[in-house]
Amino acid sequence: MSLLQSVAEVFAANGALARIEQNYQRRPQQVAMAEAVAKTIEDGGALVVEAGTGVGKTFAYLVPALLSAERVMVSTASKTLQDQLFGRDLPRLARALGLPVRAALLKGRASYLCLHRMEAAIGVTRDQPALHALARIESWSRLTRQGDLAELPGLDERSPVIPLVTSTRENCLGSQCPKARACHVNLARREAMAADVLVVNHHLFFADMAIRESGMAELLPTVRVVVFDEAHQLNEIGVQFLGQQLGTSQLLDFSRDLLAAGLQLARGLVDWTALAHGLEKAARDFRLVFPRQSGAARLRWTDIVPEGVEPQAWEQALAQLDQACARVQEALSRVDEIAPDFARLGERAADIRGRLAGFARAGDSAFVRWVEVGAQVRLVESPLDIAQTMRSRLFARDGEEQAWGARAWIFTSATLGNDTSLDWFAEPCGLSEARKLRVGSPFDYARQAALYLPEHFCRPDQPQHSLQVADLVASAARRLQGRTLVLTTTLRALRVVGERLQSLFPSGSGLEVLVQGQDSRSALMQRFRDGGAASSVGAILVASASFWEGFDVPGDALQLVVIDKLPFPPPNDPLVEARTRRLELAGRSPFNDYFLPEAAVALRQGAGRLIRSETDRGILAICDVRLSSMSYGQRLLAALPPMRRIRRAEDYESLLDELASLPATTASTRDLPTS
Repeated sequence: MSLLQSVAEVFAANGALARIEQNYQRRPQQVAMAEAVAKTIEDGGALVVEAGTGVGKTFAYLVPALLSAERVMVSTASKTLQDQLFGRDLPRLARALGLPVRAALLKGRASYLCLHRMEAAIGVTRDQPALHALARIESWSRLTRQGDLAELPGLDERSPVIPLVTSTRENCLGSQCPKARACHVNLARREAMAADVLVVNHHLFFADMAIRESGMAELLPTVRVVVFDEAHQLNEIGVQFLGQQLGTSQLLDFSRDLLAAGLQLARGLVDWTALAHGLEKAARDFRLVFPRQSGAARLRWTDIVPEGVEPQAWEQALAQLDQACARVQEALSRVDEIAPDFARLGERAADIRGRLAGFARAGDSAFVRWVEVGAQVRLVESPLDIAQTMRSRLFARDGEEQAWGARAWIFTSATLGNDTSLDWFAEPCGLSEARKLRVGSPFDYARQAALYLPEHFCRPDQPQHSLQVADLVASAARRLQGRTLVLTTTLRALRVVGERLQSLFPSGSGLEVLVQGQDSRSALMQRFRDGGAASSVGAILVASASFWEGFDVPGDALQLVVIDKLPFPPPNDPLVEARTRRLELAGRSPFNDYFLPEAAVALRQGAGRLIRSETDRGILAICDVRLSSMSYGQRLLAALPPMRRIRRAEDYESLLDELASLPATTASTRDLPTS
């Protein structure tokens, strides 16, 4: 039986999926995607699939991948989906198919406890809260097998203790580590090498590409079938790893590691405190070279010296950092035979000096540079996209670009572009020649959702716009008892809308206003979901950035999504400017070929938060009059799911009242009322 035939049997009305999914219905879109994946696995090559929300793309690629009996790697953009694949989807599907699948989960180093660094941190830490957290981690370390810090309840992912008990590529001692045999990273790698299916994330994938480039041992095993889920993030994640970076936080971490190792392993042989203090002072002085910012900002860097920085101060700060690292290198050379820690620290000092020298020279014309300025400073040099890297290092065979080879490459997401050619995704990823498929969502958006475009709003560049958004949200949330997600395009709007709503709904008002940045992302998501329960206080979540995607609230806990304005890329961002210049030099329109597609994709991602199942109902409100007044508005509206559109405020308010009147337990099982 061919792979295509086997796949068809699994997706049949009485097939394997029907036995594990309650109320299973055969979806033509899911079957079409699964068949395309199966053909690609058989023939080799690259397939790009945009699968609308609700298609069930996870099973659409897992079924043919597992039935093929090939070794498979699945890469995702988020740890959440990574954990879901490994902990739920793969085991369920393997049992349903009757296949003995050996799966492994592999995350980045920062996810795993480093026993050696934990012991070192316990020996030098004096801060009481940190010591308390270290004691909890040390106790847990005796019980855990995987060493994945996500297993430890109550450990905030933002905890400052995490860098103390995890390793990086720079500070890992490798085979010379005294804890190498018990190393959780090594254990995870060994399991990965033996697995039939390996689940990783995009960050780890590109980090491994960087390691291969430097000649270090490959991290990921060789596989024949590679699936990139949440592929829409691939380019932006990839460019982070394919350039160079150097930040003050990296320098301060190095200073801290130097002091800890010196005091623990060679106390009295070198004045470690003075060395570490000198490096720390040079790093802090380097931060002072850059202008003060009220928030995080990116500075242009098109010349030798970044914008807004005095040339002499820049040269002097770089020289001081280099001299501090040189002193560290000299001291370490006198003790490097005492412990492997010192040899590794010496390598880190040399690497930092190399990066400093690179950033002191003029940049490569194929790359763009900028400086990220906030509480810390980070120097960044990045390619404009990953196309060349993907063509030359992943898809090439015998040095020939676009020779896909025998491997099967699957790239999929709910949002990969706003046209049939999917150029928004394919072009920067070097996939213009790949096979492409678009399968729409099975959801009945015209019945399940309505799109409201308020006409009375001022333009989004007016100062009162964010207050108008907040007032619209407040009125709706009162009717819906919360159940409202507000997506902003800027941190300023996030702050204004959040503060306004929190002043309107203080503690005890019956509605809780959650604002991104005031708690961890996972905590905010859970509190919002809890707020949708009939017995709980209702919740409004005001968020930006990462909440535009990967935030899944099926059911009636979410009935209204409000987007403050069109999510165009910031035109003064250095990376955006560089991409704009490249299009202009090629004789293309940056607005039509970059800004509009970027906004369309982001808008679809935000709108995708609303309807997550066949029974969900809700309203999407976009508070930007440009959708109606500008000629490009129709192009952006066409990128959205085919929701029924309403313009009159009376109709919108009527829909809110009717949604609110439905019992909480059945609100998500009824058709959206019609006006």
